[in-house]
Formats: sequence, C-alpha cells, structure tokens
Amino acid sequence: MTLIRLLGSARVIRKRRGRLPVDLKKIHKIETHREVLYKFLLLLGLLTLYFCYLSYEYGLLTGGIVAALTWSFFVLCTPVADAGFLLDFPIRLIFGVRMLYSEILVWTMAISLNGFALIYSAQSYDKTILTALLKKIIMTPYPYWSIIILSGIGTFLSIHFGDEMLDVFRHRDREKYHKFSFIFKVIGLISLFTLIFLAYYFLLDSLQIDRIIFS
Repeated sequence: MTLIRLLGSARVIRKRRGRLPVDLKKIHKIETHREVLYKFLLLLGLLTLYFCYLSYEYGLLTGGIVAALTWSFFVLCTPVADAGFLLDFPIRLIFGVRMLYSEILVWTMAISLNGFALIYSAQSYDKTILTALLKKIIMTPYPYWSIIILSGIGTFLSIHFGDEMLDVFRHRDREKYHKFSFIFKVIGLISLFTLIFLAYYFLLDSLQIDRIIFS
C-alpha cells in the first residue's frame, strides 16, 4: 500500500509540473487544451496548403525547400512561436516534453536548414519575398540580426505561455501569462515594427525606387 501511495504521489507531482503527455481523450473537453489543438490544426493546414502550392509552382523538391525556408523565417524572425509550435505541440502531446525545451531543437533545425540551403541551394531564397528577406537578414549581421535576437526572446516567452496553456484548465489560471504578458507584447511590437521597416526598405531596394526618384 505504501508503494502504491508513493507512485500515486509521484504521478500527481509530475502531472502538476506538466511533464506527462496530454490526455488525448480529454483534450477536446478542456478549454485551454482545446484552443491549443485548434491552433495546431489551423497552422498545419496552412503549411500543408502552402507546400502544395509551392510544389505545384516550382516542383516537389524546390517547393519543399522553399516551404521549409519559409517555416524557418517565421521561427527565426517573428516574436511568436507559431512556426515552432508545429513541432513543439506533437512532442509535448506524445512524449510529455515541455515545449520550452523542444523549441531549442526547433531553432537548431531552423538554423541548420538555412546553413544547408545557403551552401547547396542558395537560389531557393529567390523564389519568394519572404525567403529573399530571410536571406537578407542572415547575410547582414549588423543590424538585422537584432531581429533574430528580439524574435528569440519573444518566441521563448510565448512558448512559455504555451506550456502553461497545457498545464492549466482555464484561462484565468494562467498566472505566468497575466504576470509577463505586457513584456511579451512590448517585445512583440518592437520586433514587428523592426521587421516591417526592414521589409519596406528591402522592397524599395529591390524595386530600385530610390534610383528612379533621384535619377
């Protein structure tokens, strides 16, 4: 009996810490879990449709590379964890590994993917505006890597909130989000405005508008 009680206590402690896999049978019944599931399905659907479009436009191999690079753009250059969430959520669901830790793997994959693409398939960056912008950011450490740094801070803060969504049953129980949401919003706004400014500058440069005006 003592052994059974100890095992039961350990299970409760692990569950409170969010280390157990999420119960698939009950995920649709819990408010916060259901919202996370819908978000995952929506993102997965969008990525699948985008991959199908790129494969039709450029072929299966090139389309796959461009889709993967686009995914890495949202991982590295946006202050939210939506792109990484496509891997983080299934890992948390199946293995019980907190998304905060699996996001480190996501960033490693995104960085490695771009390293591979720059060496073996640099022309793939020229297929879309987002991938061309990604290449510009990667190849210009100063000042554009500041976008990656800000995005990293925002991403890991947002994925921290995502873990909390799976640890609690109701939004009102999200203590970490209520405590740090203002900081996250500030970082998100700064990153967003910086990215918009860079995109605007990149667009002007690519269209050579400044040369036309002053010629």
